[in-house]
Amino acid sequence: MFDHLLIAIATPLAAALLLLIPMPALARKVVAGIGFLIPALLALCVWAQFSVADAADYQFVTQYDTGLKDALGISLHLGLNGISLPLFVLAGIVGLAAGLYAIQSKAERPSLYLGLLLVMQAGLMGVFASIDVFFFYFFHEFALIATFIMVGVWGGRDRGYAAMKLTIYLTLGAMLSLIGLIALYHQSGAENFDLIALRQVIADGAIHGSNQNVIFGLLLLGFGILVSLFPFHTWAPLGYGAAPSSAAMLHAGVLKKFGLYGLVQIAAPLLPLGVGHWSGWLALLAVGGNVLYIGFVTIAQRDLKQMIGYSSVMHMGYAFLGIAAFNVVGIGGVVLMMVAHGFSVALLFMLSTSIYHRTQTFDMDDMGGLAKQTPVLAAFFVTATFASIGLPGLANFWGELAIFVGAWKFSAVYTTLAISGVIISAVYGLRSAAKVFFGETSPALAKVSAEKPPVDLCWCEKVPALLLIAALLFVGFWPKSISEGVNTAVSALYAGK
Repeated sequence: MFDHLLIAIATPLAAALLLLIPMPALARKVVAGIGFLIPALLALCVWAQFSVADAADYQFVTQYDTGLKDALGISLHLGLNGISLPLFVLAGIVGLAAGLYAIQSKAERPSLYLGLLLVMQAGLMGVFASIDVFFFYFFHEFALIATFIMVGVWGGRDRGYAAMKLTIYLTLGAMLSLIGLIALYHQSGAENFDLIALRQVIADGAIHGSNQNVIFGLLLLGFGILVSLFPFHTWAPLGYGAAPSSAAMLHAGVLKKFGLYGLVQIAAPLLPLGVGHWSGWLALLAVGGNVLYIGFVTIAQRDLKQMIGYSSVMHMGYAFLGIAAFNVVGIGGVVLMMVAHGFSVALLFMLSTSIYHRTQTFDMDDMGGLAKQTPVLAAFFVTATFASIGLPGLANFWGELAIFVGAWKFSAVYTTLAISGVIISAVYGLRSAAKVFFGETSPALAKVSAEKPPVDLCWCEKVPALLLIAALLFVGFWPKSISEGVNTAVSALYAGK
């Protein structure tokens, strides 16, 4: 049988190993390109073949014995349901865009740079394809190690401090998550460490209420740190600001969704009493911290890449509110938002670096009037900004709308406050577009332009940007392409919760 999922994981790894062999630049680009292209094509292939009617069940299921099944109940168990499928596709598309952008970059030691990015890609495909909880966690750590190295070696300003802070925070979050997952497995009494077995056992009431509160609290704290839940968010803007562009695209666009995915796919449906116990605190941190406080901090930013980093943290507040609401509409909106945010934030990080290459700065006060010389770049950036704000016709709109509808049933007050975040997003988003591309050219940019006039995006930059824009428009105009499968899976998974 042609195992789409295993090949999507193995191909980037094989390409990364091949890049260890010295080869000409053209051969290196071809090998890396294949490593990024095949997972994206396979993700689209399984999406086309996926049965929406059976989205509640895992499809494309394969299981490989690791030698640990009898002793620890661990095996490489792969499959996709209606929740994991869109994120698997997200990983494939964003990975291809990040890879294409990285291939034409001028990074030092390009073989190692591309190899580590391919390792990240393999880990991302594995995270969302794993049914076994051990490998779900293992693939995340696999991708995370590559992230730490890339930030520390190829990062920009304050890369040493950023890499260290990333390591401390994300290791802490990962360890707490691991403790929570082990506790979940131990308390369930399941013989296998995969989601199918856990759900069957826990459905019979294997975990009592007080234990659910403790285990969900551990998972919420651990996964929350990984997703930059307030007040454990400070690693994210610093890390993204220092990270090389393709690594920031993959981490902010895809790897950051690991925590939310863990809460939606594992923690919340298996520990419903724990969700109810912590929902009030989660909503308070999500709305008061991420949406409002971080939203105003984002407005205060003058560094373009830092602004995008803080905006990413802010938008995670909507997702946490949807989880706190704990209903089918809200949870479905979280999945839609994860996909949409992944496309839009990856696009924004890529374009911010393209802007830097033309202005030699991330300081928005030293820009202005760039649209005259780079109209395509301006159009792409404005589109990405509109997507981030949640403009109808782009994918982010549907996720935010579903979250707000679901959250209204939970708390009208929190929902009203969260909706005000749309205004905050419009303020910093539109202001950044105006500062960078419109108005008078700043003296600093005029000096740079006199030495080297800015040119518009070349095709090696347009192609990955168009790939992400096409995804935002496709989901924006046809949300049912994702929402039908998500609704089927979420309705079954959260039935009676």
